[in-house]
Amino acid sequence: MAHADLGEPTAGTEDPRSPVPAGARPPATLRWLTGPDVDGFAARHWGRAPLVRPAVGPAGFPDLLDLDGVDELLSRRGLRTPFLRLARDGAVLDSSAFTGGGGVGAEIGDQIRDDKVASLFGEGSTIVLQGLHRTWPPITDFAVALADELGHPVQANAYVTPPSSRGFSAHYDVHDVFVLQLAGRKHWTVHAPVHEAPLRSQPWAERAEAVAARARDDAPAIDRVLEPGDVMYLPRGWLHSATALGDVSAHLTIGVHVVTRYALVEALAALVAADERLRTSLPLGIDVADPDALAGELEAVRAPLAEALARVTADDVARHVRARVWPGSRPEPVGPIAATRFAAELTPGDTVRRRQGLRHRVHDTGDGHVVLELADRRITLPAVTAPALRAVLEGPPRRVGSLPDLSEADQLVLVRRLLREGVLVACSP
Repeated sequence: MAHADLGEPTAGTEDPRSPVPAGARPPATLRWLTGPDVDGFAARHWGRAPLVRPAVGPAGFPDLLDLDGVDELLSRRGLRTPFLRLARDGAVLDSSAFTGGGGVGAEIGDQIRDDKVASLFGEGSTIVLQGLHRTWPPITDFAVALADELGHPVQANAYVTPPSSRGFSAHYDVHDVFVLQLAGRKHWTVHAPVHEAPLRSQPWAERAEAVAARARDDAPAIDRVLEPGDVMYLPRGWLHSATALGDVSAHLTIGVHVVTRYALVEALAALVAADERLRTSLPLGIDVADPDALAGELEAVRAPLAEALARVTADDVARHVRARVWPGSRPEPVGPIAATRFAAELTPGDTVRRRQGLRHRVHDTGDGHVVLELADRRITLPAVTAPALRAVLEGPPRRVGSLPDLSEADQLVLVRRLLREGVLVACSP
């Protein structure tokens, strides 16, 4: 039986998986998952090979989600589809089997019916809570912090499986995953990919026969039981299935929607389209299935394509890629009422910081202005604010009154603007 490399806690270091105080984030979220040697994880596992890390410290992840939290989500949070799926025998159930009207004052037709979920779960269906990074505050904070460190968008789903049941047959994901065992025990079987590093347009269903054959005939790379508190990392493409053992089992899957080199290829393709020679129509009546008919046209494309590619700069590509990637991650939540009051009552001495997870870029325009680029808009400010803007966005929390090159009054104006735009947040005492 082959096993992935097991990360062990390092003697003499603080426990990176110790419980996180309520309302606080892990000081280094990725380290909290992988152990102290994040550089080793990046070199040996990221996008390459699985990692299983046995639990250290308290079992499970009660600061993120437990079974009581699952019940609260199902019965008291007013969830609607698609925030819940149910699966049985490898198939997803129609949502009409577990949704219904919201009743008086909530007249919607697809609200989760907890009684129906209870019945289906008792009959062996797996509960899949989707998009927990949008619906459960501890996981929201966790996902924001992790995405900020990884530089790749993150999502979170929970899978709650009845005793001795399997939710899904062997399959692969088109994103990397961290599996956090929350409760119960689950037997995982992991096999090497049938298609390395699949893109989002290359789901496992297109290779269902190869996936089934690999899972049936080949020795697994990982064949082990995850206990509460265990963590497993799987790069995209690795086949996996899991079966609950004994009691109810629950795990949290953190999906990392990795940005790949193919994103750069797509950016290049979009950018070279600015060359009109590459947009010319093919001849009338051409048979596009005939290689001989296309050969001449292909040759006619090669030279202008090479010239167009040579003109594309890294700035051009970065602008295109960030326009597609940045909207995929939402920064930390902002309390609208508290934020508005804080901005209105702002005084010198108050401390502010960049909103965690906020994707941004500051650049001078050369015409007396500086532009702050965000995922959904651009904020233009006087060039004189650039040093203060960079100081508060790219450094540690700053006290209003200590920002460079601006008077105290101008600092108040700038910080109020950035608070109201959702760029900065108040620093807790």
